[in-house]
Amino acid sequence: MLDPDEMDKDGMPLTARCVFVVGPDKKLKLSILYPATTGRNFDEILRVIDSLQLTAQKKVATPVDWKPGDKVMVIPSLSDAEAASLFPKV
Repeated sequence: MLDPDEMDKDGMPLTARCVFVVGPDKKLKLSILYPATTGRNFDEILRVIDSLQLTAQKKVATPVDWKPGDKVMVIPSLSDAEAASLFPKV
């Protein structure tokens, strides 16, 4: 993919850097497009993969800057009874 806003010294567009995460169901779970002038943060990519795996297995959501082992949130579509049944210690 070429970045129309970023050019080399000859005026040619620089390549953008893309990250795609595809789930076991062959559906796109995440796409990130980095401009040519911005480096990728591999720790953030791993953090997002950890979050995707957790939220695919449990009915939770992860907050900003979440890391494995941190607190998570119960998804709002669960009723109070379902939440109490799934998460009795909360």
